[in-house]
Amino acid sequence: QVRLVDSGGGSVQAGGSLRLSCAASGINFKIHTLAWYRQAPGNEREFVASIGSGGDTTYTDSVRDRFTISRDNRMNRVYLQMNSLKPENTAVYYCNTRRQQRDYWGRGTQVTVSS
Repeated sequence: QVRLVDSGGGSVQAGGSLRLSCAASGINFKIHTLAWYRQAPGNEREFVASIGSGGDTTYTDSVRDRFTISRDNRMNRVYLQMNSLKPENTAVYYCNTRRQQRDYWGRGTQVTVSS
């Protein structure tokens, strides 16, 4: 059974930093692409960043220079370091992976950035 447990959210002021963490189980972690998505109130869930099995990374343009995705294949964890946070980054952030053409999601972790 695939399980993703995301954590690390919180409330920070603009310009602050947070580090999100996602613990994965039930998959051969090292071969899977892991990703972070987010959903702000009233908006669709949107892609933030991903990291492939070889460590290749992709970011949405608005976070490219401020967020860093990384993975630890020994601990089966993926991280999202978020720096220089802005109020518009406020959202619930979800960990994601895909296995056998099915998407799996964490429950989400709330990030709130105040101005």
